[in-house]
Amino acid sequence: MAQEVSDAKNISLKALVDKGRNRVIFVEAENDFIDVLFSFLTLPMGKIVRLARDHSTPLEIGCMNRLYQSIEKLDVQVFRSNACRDMLLLPHSAANCHCKNLKLKITDDAEPTRFRCSGYSSHNSCLSYYATVTCPSSVPPYYCQHAMNSQVYLSVDDSQVGGVFVKEGARVIITDDLQVIPPLSAANISLFTKLGATNSNTTEELTFNIGVEQVLNLLVSSFVSKTPFTETLLKSNPVPKLGGVNFSQGKCIESQVSGASINEEKENISVKLVVSKSKNVVCYAEVGEDFVNLIFSFLTLPLGFILKQMLDSPWKGCIDQLCKGVLDFDEKFFKSTYRKELLCNPKLIPGFSYENNLLGIEEAEYYMFSDRKLTSDRSIIPSNQSSQAIKVKFLDPKSHGDKDTSAQGFLKEPAIFIVADNLDIRRVSPIFQLSILNDLKVHFTDIEDRTVHVGKNEALRLLVASVVSDSVLTNAFLRKPQEPSIKREQ
Repeated sequence: MAQEVSDAKNISLKALVDKGRNRVIFVEAENDFIDVLFSFLTLPMGKIVRLARDHSTPLEIGCMNRLYQSIEKLDVQVFRSNACRDMLLLPHSAANCHCKNLKLKITDDAEPTRFRCSGYSSHNSCLSYYATVTCPSSVPPYYCQHAMNSQVYLSVDDSQVGGVFVKEGARVIITDDLQVIPPLSAANISLFTKLGATNSNTTEELTFNIGVEQVLNLLVSSFVSKTPFTETLLKSNPVPKLGGVNFSQGKCIESQVSGASINEEKENISVKLVVSKSKNVVCYAEVGEDFVNLIFSFLTLPLGFILKQMLDSPWKGCIDQLCKGVLDFDEKFFKSTYRKELLCNPKLIPGFSYENNLLGIEEAEYYMFSDRKLTSDRSIIPSNQSSQAIKVKFLDPKSHGDKDTSAQGFLKEPAIFIVADNLDIRRVSPIFQLSILNDLKVHFTDIEDRTVHVGKNEALRLLVASVVSDSVLTNAFLRKPQEPSIKREQ
């Protein structure tokens, strides 16, 4: 798959460099570059995985790459429709309509087309991503049979000149480890001293022209390095693999095994683990489609949502500093409260979630006004049309082509899968199960079954483990916080 980049003008970036150590101390960034950097938080994880693996130095992000490959290799017949597979491999961002205005874009995704009923009336507030769908609206005694093929146009607020997320003229200092600091902060003097920036004999100011390739390098490096600006601007060293760090997630509870459940919530998912008693590792899990739906949905999540679950976790890189920087960034520098919310509380585009999704992420809400105009930002609706604005419902794109209207998620029901500790996921197969045990050098006499129950806390723990660990099930269900993960035998 070809790397997705776009032609764009470069951005000029001033950097203070430590000549002796050949390291960037900090860069001075204006709104164009701040927007590009902040936009990383809006990217779905599936998009990042695809960009990172096609990078000149491919990056493995925990087990996310293996998860992505599993979806590619699974028979399309396992999915409810072709649309479901595409939603996981080619996820859209709810902020894409804004990010298309970035000065430098590492993706060139087209905004999904949206259609309403060609026989539109005030009682019909359904939208579809497909023009071949028949309108489902039924208001007795009438039943609509029109095709949903009338395009609706997305409206964004471009009333302020320049800027995507932050206002034109906004400026910040960004340290080598992605700390975002206002240029007039009182803490700067002590920070400069700590970083060694006050000695003019050992420092120099350099100007760099940043293009799309450098932005992509910065994104990839920030996952595995504490010095991504240095790696991008001054060096050309291969980036290491993200994984093998000790797993910990203070916000998540400790493991629940042997049938013990967090609570009695109906939406809990039951999972059978096959565990090596001597090694105390999960060899694999036997699961239904509900668990695989959960794991697959990780690829649709925006990076900002994932990082908010990981602010207390060990991390090889410093991309989490960017999340903290946005959360602490003064609201007066943003174009609007809505634009800040796109970064601080990123959401899924409608249709990408499903009923009983345990992760707690919401879908963006959209409103129709002026007949064919659509927005998720209510503040841009003209005051004389505000009372007529209608909250719209999107037809589930996962059901497009699927005759089973009762199904949930991305997969057909019922189905049984084998999930390896590294998130290699396949349909149930004794050959696959045996190969896992052989690779781990685990004998039949050394295994036992344990049942765990997955609720929201466990779902978030699995999400974090899938990003920072190469042994997801072991770390999520058997490890206590701060306990080192056990490496696979080679």
